Amino acid sequence: MKNRDETTVLPRPEKERKEIYASVLAQVALRTVHEVLTSDPDRVVNGVILNGHVKTIDRATGQEVSPCLVTLSASREQFGKLRLSQVDPAQCLRGLNALVSPNPYDLEPIRPIVEFDLSKYRLMDSMDVVAGLDSRPALVKLTPTEFEHLIRQLFEAIGMEAWNTQASKDEGVDAVAVSKDPVFNGECIIQAKRYSKLVGVESVQALAGVVEHKRAAKGVLITTSWFGRASHDFARQHGRLQLIEGPELKYLIKEHLGKDVIPGPVPPKRRPSR
Repeated sequence: MKNRDETTVLPRPEKERKEIYASVLAQVALRTVHEVLTSDPDRVVNGVILNGHVKTIDRATGQEVSPCLVTLSASREQFGKLRLSQVDPAQCLRGLNALVSPNPYDLEPIRPIVEFDLSKYRLMDSMDVVAGLDSRPALVKLTPTEFEHLIRQLFEAIGMEAWNTQASKDEGVDAVAVSKDPVFNGECIIQAKRYSKLVGVESVQALAGVVEHKRAAKGVLITTSWFGRASHDFARQHGRLQLIEGPELKYLIKEHLGKDVIPGPVPPKRRPSR
């Protein structure tokens, strides 16, 4: 204000603030992908998956949260065709099939893209085992292949995407399941043991090795029978293993597949130590 030799602050209109915020969000997303690809002169990186989060406080709970406002997947070839100096950032994101929060200024979250590389597994065609469970409710009477497909169908019913693997050359992996829920955030390796006796701790240790080798988020060992104390102790120490015994498997099948099954024999009672 020249007449008073002062500076007066005038807030931008809310509509203009929202437009600027959305534009900056788009520019940051594009620039981030650009920096990743240009910093790789050897072209080791074939593409980028970007999930853009912001840190803020949830006014309803007072807790710090990190909502995702933009998510995209772009290959090097696809991104290399762009002339970033000439594009409109928001339209460019739409051209890349990116998902952007409908109200980024208000921090309205979206579900981030999660992609998994399943080429490291030898997948096989699926079969429907659940349909025949009414006539053969005893799980130990299923063939090993049928039992593995049943477990895959169970994980699908729980809400995950799942595939069975071929019987050979897959390090004992019977199925693999993935969840695109960011809370789970990972790939789950499944081994299914249609046993009528104790599953030894060596099976749990072997699964731990496969989980590390495949860089999976979790390993699940499921059996119609039971595990010993050493197996449970090892799984707890490892942190990324889950053991499911006959009674729990019976409950899960009833809960998610609506079938009442007979898992397998119960473990013998331990004699009390003197």
